[in-house]
Amino acid sequence: MNLVNHGFRLAARPVGLPKRSDWNYVEEPVREPGEGEFLVKNLYISLDPAMRGWMNEGRSYIAPVEIGAVMRAMAVGRVMASKNPSFTVGDHVTGMFGMQEYALSNGTSVNKVDAKLAPLPIYIGALGGAGLTAYFGLLEVGQAKAGETVVISGAAGAVGIVAGQIAKIKGCQAVGIAGGPEKCRYIKEELGFDAAIDYKSEDVTQALRQHCPKGIDVYFDNVGGDILDAALANLARYGRVVICGAISQYNNTSGIKGPSNYLSLLVNHGRMEGFVVFEYAARYQEAAREMAGWMMAGKLKSREDIVEGLETFPETLLRLFRGENIGKLMIKVSD
Repeated sequence: MNLVNHGFRLAARPVGLPKRSDWNYVEEPVREPGEGEFLVKNLYISLDPAMRGWMNEGRSYIAPVEIGAVMRAMAVGRVMASKNPSFTVGDHVTGMFGMQEYALSNGTSVNKVDAKLAPLPIYIGALGGAGLTAYFGLLEVGQAKAGETVVISGAAGAVGIVAGQIAKIKGCQAVGIAGGPEKCRYIKEELGFDAAIDYKSEDVTQALRQHCPKGIDVYFDNVGGDILDAALANLARYGRVVICGAISQYNNTSGIKGPSNYLSLLVNHGRMEGFVVFEYAARYQEAAREMAGWMMAGKLKSREDIVEGLETFPETLLRLFRGENIGKLMIKVSD
């Protein structure tokens, strides 16, 4: 086969924002698949805020990436060689294949996808982990119902754009919080959000009072920090807060800022619940089918922010923490 793999292996636990020296960019030969294995050529690799947490040592919902291990990442790719009867050469698959050019797999937690039905990047975006997170977070954890007011922070990000559209599909009012006029215009004019709040130029607490006069029934939180506090201050009676992420806090070096307005949960008989999409793995196909139907009907749009070149990973990842992406950020692996 004589293939050479390129990839990023974790070299150090970051302090604050990750930097290129926190990984080693390695070149190594690709071995032949063993019995029950198959070889995948990664075509598109997902970049997610959760990667920052995976690099930390300590207790979490998933084991940290070990020093010296390939950086964990979801990807979509093509099977190049196989000794697994369930996967044949030419199949397109998604899985946690890592930040590398080639990956060997035994098929655990790997799904086949059809490149004829949708472009491959969508399978790690709106029809992949980001979309599934929005779907289960909003509908299962948040229990959003028609007529309710749903507020989404990080609304122009990979999860946020899908969560807001699902809220509209389900008959809710959708209010998005995003950074900058371009993002606010996009979620309102292109995606159909009822309102957009620019946290960079507006008083978020006051804007939420204006756009949510009866309070927030479901707050889908992707950022944490001050914006979480603003949402809690505007919670409706029996309001639900869905903790999906806290990107504003991931690179803090002085500790996580917790919610100071948490007593709103007491006053309003509210609920705050965190979740991880992996908990819904048994229902992924069900959710993906429904979302694919919405896409075919023109009710759900996707947007991908694609950067070419595996070697750009350390710098491209920082775009998430600078708020530079709209939609799903990913890397296209050069052929």
